[in-house]
Amino acid sequence: MSNLEADVAGIRGYELRLIRCTLTPSSSPPLDPQPQRESSDGLIKDLVDSIERGNYVEALTSQPCCTLLFQLGHDSLPLDSADRLYSELMERAESFIRDASASPAEQARRVMLVMCVAIAALHGFTQSNFTGPSKGTELPRCPLPLDNGDVEWDNWARNQLMAAGSDLLGKFSNLQYIVFAKMLLMRMKDLSIEIRIGSLSWWLARVLLLQQRILDERSSSLRDLLHVYMGEALQQFGTSEQVQCYWGADLRDGESLAIVSMLHLEVGIMEYAYGRVDSCRTHFESAEMATGLQLSVTGVLGFRTLHQVEPKAQMVLVTNTSSSNNVDNYPLMGTSTQTCDSSTGENNMDLHQRETSEASDILMIPKLLENNDETTTMSQDMENGAHVASNLTATQQAVILAYCLLIEKSSRHDELQRWDMAPYIEAIDTQHSFYFIIRCFCDILRIRWELSRSRTRERALLMMDNLVKRIYESSPAVAERVACSYGVYMPSIPALRKEYGELLVRCGLIGEAVKEFENLELWDNLIYCYSLLEKKATAVELIRKRLSERPNDPRLWCSLGDTTTNDACYEKALEVSNNRSARAKRSLARSAYNRGDYETSKILWESAMSMNSMYPDGWFALGAAALKARDIEKALDAFTRAVQLDPENGEAWNNIACLHLIKKKSKEAFIAFKEALKFKRNCWQLWENYSHVAVDVGNISQALEGAQMVLDITSNKRVDTELLERITMEVEKRLSTSNCVSPTTTDNKPSTDQFRFVDSGSEHQEEVSVAGRSRETEQLMLLLGKVLQQIVKNASGCGPDIWGLYAKWHRINGDLMMCSEALLKQVRSLQGSDTWKDQDCFKKFAKASLELCKVYMEISSSTGSIKELFTAEMHLKNIIRQAQSFSDTQEYRDLQACHDEVKIKLQSNSIPS
Repeated sequence: MSNLEADVAGIRGYELRLIRCTLTPSSSPPLDPQPQRESSDGLIKDLVDSIERGNYVEALTSQPCCTLLFQLGHDSLPLDSADRLYSELMERAESFIRDASASPAEQARRVMLVMCVAIAALHGFTQSNFTGPSKGTELPRCPLPLDNGDVEWDNWARNQLMAAGSDLLGKFSNLQYIVFAKMLLMRMKDLSIEIRIGSLSWWLARVLLLQQRILDERSSSLRDLLHVYMGEALQQFGTSEQVQCYWGADLRDGESLAIVSMLHLEVGIMEYAYGRVDSCRTHFESAEMATGLQLSVTGVLGFRTLHQVEPKAQMVLVTNTSSSNNVDNYPLMGTSTQTCDSSTGENNMDLHQRETSEASDILMIPKLLENNDETTTMSQDMENGAHVASNLTATQQAVILAYCLLIEKSSRHDELQRWDMAPYIEAIDTQHSFYFIIRCFCDILRIRWELSRSRTRERALLMMDNLVKRIYESSPAVAERVACSYGVYMPSIPALRKEYGELLVRCGLIGEAVKEFENLELWDNLIYCYSLLEKKATAVELIRKRLSERPNDPRLWCSLGDTTTNDACYEKALEVSNNRSARAKRSLARSAYNRGDYETSKILWESAMSMNSMYPDGWFALGAAALKARDIEKALDAFTRAVQLDPENGEAWNNIACLHLIKKKSKEAFIAFKEALKFKRNCWQLWENYSHVAVDVGNISQALEGAQMVLDITSNKRVDTELLERITMEVEKRLSTSNCVSPTTTDNKPSTDQFRFVDSGSEHQEEVSVAGRSRETEQLMLLLGKVLQQIVKNASGCGPDIWGLYAKWHRINGDLMMCSEALLKQVRSLQGSDTWKDQDCFKKFAKASLELCKVYMEISSSTGSIKELFTAEMHLKNIIRQAQSFSDTQEYRDLQACHDEVKIKLQSNSIPS
């Protein structure tokens, strides 16, 4: 092995140790992968050792690191400005790497050293805000040993994080650590060195994903960066072969697949955070395959409650760990999985289980029937509901919990969704060995599930209280908590406490919730609680008091503006944030819209969305403002962006369809209406618009379905005669195309349809039956008749147009008797006092009467009966006698001609043969 290859192997060995400590806790002193050859090697080894022990402060404040890397004791630093200080530190780190005397291997070692510092800062932030513990392990405010106690430095770090376009979720500590880690890793990523550090992109993606998780809203800029760096990590470590090629003999048994699984889990969590369900599922399935798991849900008889007598079917997760994959599956994480760090911790966990079990008669885990022997199930274990599944490794447990996220994102948010998660949660609860972070995340999922049931709500509150306390306890140690922390979607400590506060509000403990929200600086939640207590003025007073202490906090100004509805507060928020507060701009845009200033609202929404385009409600609001401002193209683009972020936004789909109608694009409108109806099926206006567009694109069956839905939703009170006329005319055209004969119509409009429409769902050409009608047309006739019959039978006061359509339908079917009855009802509904006074009314009445008499003559010709002829002759005679004032109209002359024709037929039938 050449010196360069040995150097590369040594650097990669350090990379592996850093990745490994996020997969499993270090159980033994780390081994030096390569002999020390350069001064940097010893420093890197010391830093990695400190990181593996969880002593991140020691890594960040080590004297060689500070003096060699950042030269803290040599030159003075600009301590008056955090921005200038950290910029200077980045310059010194880059200069340290770019030293002209350094060889390529030495440069790579120096990059590795800087990366170790960044990872120590990242883990420090993770400890403070995600994993704990906080008691006895508080970190200094600044990641480096600088004499700095200025709160403004934390405000600078907060603004750096909020530059992604969103406020922070709550009050976080040690924000300078994550900003410091991000700046170092980004600077190392921009450097061009001969020996590349393969895991750099992965660590950078972890920093960015952690930043996204502490923000209140999704950030488009972070999403773009995450897709780039996660993609690079997948290209480097996406398969077991790639991992083995990179680290070779340094890998432990099964470790390559564990690394692949963890990477796919983290990528899946990223896709989950941004709502990309299909990509999320793909990566979770890849992680499942890498761990050698085969998951399936089945039903087994068992007992769910303590006093249940008869067994019922229970959903159970089957975890088949047998796999034909590479032998590296055994064991994935080694043999050491963790219950608790000490016997004290184990006793506390057992006590926790007993307390939560006693809080409800619902078993934590269902007791399953064994061999269909009921006597076996009613054993002593019934009280605890214990059910032991096969032992799973930590990575396998993380994969199982990841599927709960997928169920949450891909199904409706109702009680059944939580029951779909239940088998996965209970599969982890049956394990005797687990990592701290996996146990905590499983408890969170169970708490959310049990909150949906009244009989377990008290137990959920108790579990949440214990979980919040457990995060702050000193056991287990820091290094043991970080294991798998990036592979599960564990909420941050402020997010967990916020959820705890919301749970307290649901349980009526508003006073306790107020303390939580005030401590977390969640002003909106605090205002809500004081509103429930009818003490809104107290909330305003509290916010003003905090503003006197922190006048440059834009969140406080926005919360004050929400409480007082004063736009000046939002303008002040923009001022103190250097025009970077997206929330303030959104609030000003809403205010402008409410007062009718739509153009200003549109401009403000555009500015706000340019800062963070991942806010779906913002795109919808921008579309609404643009629509009011008559900017059709901008409105269409905004609503399209809204459904891209939230495909279940039925209102946005409806607006897209309506805008396409304005632009005369029926096909696009039809597609948009179909999407809108998936989420707004009870809106009759939407169904009616959908039916009209369906006729425009020639999809008559869908148009009839829409008409049917309108009748059902409105209880037959809404009848769109124009739509039914269009459908009937289209059906007649199709019949004429099939029969090659023009159908008889009541008007003189020629048929202009020269082509055949095919429903969008049909895959084959129409098959023409023996009678000349296609099967599709026959089906359309049946559907049209069903709709018309429903209107005639159930709708009160059917108009003449409906009776005319009903008569036309019967005539097409060849039922002249029913046709004549429907036409007679149409004539009677048209006849009134205005018939002989208003010319338009007379013309409608005359046309219906003429059609009725023609049907009478057809019936007489086909049956040989003269009764219908006498009826027609009498009807025409009365009309002609009363309509003398309209004798100059064409309709009057048509009636006279028809009357003469009827008399001739009567005379011919009266002559004996």
